[in-house]
Amino acid sequence: MTVRIGIVDYLNSWPLAWGFLCGRLEAGFVVSYHPPARVAEMLAAGDLDVGLIPSIEVQRIPGLSVVPGLCVAATHEVRSVLLVSEMPFAKVRTVALDENSRTSAALVRIVLADGYGVFAQTSERTPRLEEMLGEADAALVIGDPALHVDRRRYRILDLAAEWRRLTGRPFVFAVWAVGEGVPGEAVTAALSASLRIGFEQMQLIIDRAVEDLGLAREVVERYLTRHLRFVLGEDELGGLQEFYRRAHAHGAIGVPAALHFL
Repeated sequence: MTVRIGIVDYLNSWPLAWGFLCGRLEAGFVVSYHPPARVAEMLAAGDLDVGLIPSIEVQRIPGLSVVPGLCVAATHEVRSVLLVSEMPFAKVRTVALDENSRTSAALVRIVLADGYGVFAQTSERTPRLEEMLGEADAALVIGDPALHVDRRRYRILDLAAEWRRLTGRPFVFAVWAVGEGVPGEAVTAALSASLRIGFEQMQLIIDRAVEDLGLAREVVERYLTRHLRFVLGEDELGGLQEFYRRAHAHGAIGVPAALHFL
């Protein structure tokens, strides 16, 4: 069986996917790269067998299993999931959401409501910051574009840092999810090996990211080694369950189901 894997085309997925990106885990897998919302859509439609999907989509797509031990998370500041505005956040009434966001779209509602008492109207937009801010009071920017935002020019909320302030917990942005009928042991072994290779070759990842994304080496290194976490442990699972509880309270998902692990 050839397993179709969908990987998010953002830097935050590179350590998890590095075994595939560097060509060491090709046998038996067909890999494609997409925005996070698209990976979830393809997995739900049966066009992928495995996907690195926004964590909220596990509660929306039936029949998925979560690969244990792996994720994209942040324990404090994440740097790549930002609410950007030119006004105080307590005055925000409209938010333009990056159309590629799913988990972060729910998180921004939670942060504004629970942290600032703001219940903003939202709309999805193409992720072009100036245009988004021309149409709304604030803009949700995620992934690599967020790493390029000029923090001296705008007011910035780092949503993982805000989540930590609200709950004292890490935030899990994405998990590996698997559809029904997929060989679990082989997939788990391959994905675990991919992250292990990523950790072993982290300096190569940093070198490539500096060249491809045009970011300062210090920014990339701190982002990948300090701001992000790729291990789904007990603290991360606790943060995920709290996110599902609050997402349900704000109408973003139904009653949360227990996670099923591969």
